[in-house]
Amino acid sequence: MTHMNMSRRFMIGSFLPGMLSSVAMAQTNPPRTAKEETTLIKHIDAGVLNVGYLETGPASGWPVVLLHGFPYDIHAYDEVSPLLAAEGARVIVPYLRGYGPTRFLSAATPRSGEQAALGADLLALLDALQIPSAHLAGYDWGGRAACVVAALWPERAKSLVSYNSYNIQDIAKSGEPDTPEKEYGIWYQYYLQSERGAAGLKKDRRAFCRLLWKLWSPTWKFDDATFARTASSFDNPDFVDVVIQSYRHRMALAPGDPALAGIEQRLAKQPNISVPTITLDGATDGIRPAGTAAQAAHFTGHHEHRVIPNAGHNIAQEAPRAFADAVLAVRTW
Repeated sequence: MTHMNMSRRFMIGSFLPGMLSSVAMAQTNPPRTAKEETTLIKHIDAGVLNVGYLETGPASGWPVVLLHGFPYDIHAYDEVSPLLAAEGARVIVPYLRGYGPTRFLSAATPRSGEQAALGADLLALLDALQIPSAHLAGYDWGGRAACVVAALWPERAKSLVSYNSYNIQDIAKSGEPDTPEKEYGIWYQYYLQSERGAAGLKKDRRAFCRLLWKLWSPTWKFDDATFARTASSFDNPDFVDVVIQSYRHRMALAPGDPALAGIEQRLAKQPNISVPTITLDGATDGIRPAGTAAQAAHFTGHHEHRVIPNAGHNIAQEAPRAFADAVLAVRTW
């Protein structure tokens, strides 16, 4: 089990005294400056990564890990975290591989964004933080990591909140066409299969990601400052490689990390999820508008599906109260 590398961590404590004492106070606090952000971020060696993460709430609180998606970062949970901390949660929000300050420990590790890697990273983080079991919640890539751990290591997941429901890819069926409307919605995945697409992402990753924000969350009126706070995470030196590998691997057009082949083989069986789960859809999601309720059969434990009105793909940042309410509800089951 890996322990914290204090020399590589920047911290001022396990939580901010006073800042999280109430939801109202948290909501009126101004956005963190870049200097404050650097000071607050903790670092820990976990598996193949040195993970940058934010921790709020009491150190003795009930543990919850909040996982962001692509192309977002930990700021997606800026309003969710204090809501949960106010209810006694120890909230862990890590930067995924390829984002922000998270770094690979070895140049030899494949820069893979496959689902097995995301799940393995989450498992390694729980081990490093010495958390036997946590409440897991996420969306997009982060939701996939949470689903992988909940499916394959249910003893590590007290509960699950998953946006877009069963978020484990069926790679064997990735070559089967969907309806034209749904194929149109994932144009970016086809674009990234090409060298032109890879070059385009590398050339202007911010413009590419901002376009996805607009298309996937058509009712969310974010401003330049909100996007800029997250966009700095895309400057990670491994961002492009991890993203390209992720979208090529899910279509069986790129090899995975050999070290993760065993996990991918287990995921290929599309394992069910038995832990208590609330699944979410956003009614205005530009990729999959409220369309995943049919995946309910994959959840064999206590399960509830919720559709969040006027919310798009970046569910936690667009509807923080609804997301936090789901986490608070499922932990009581």
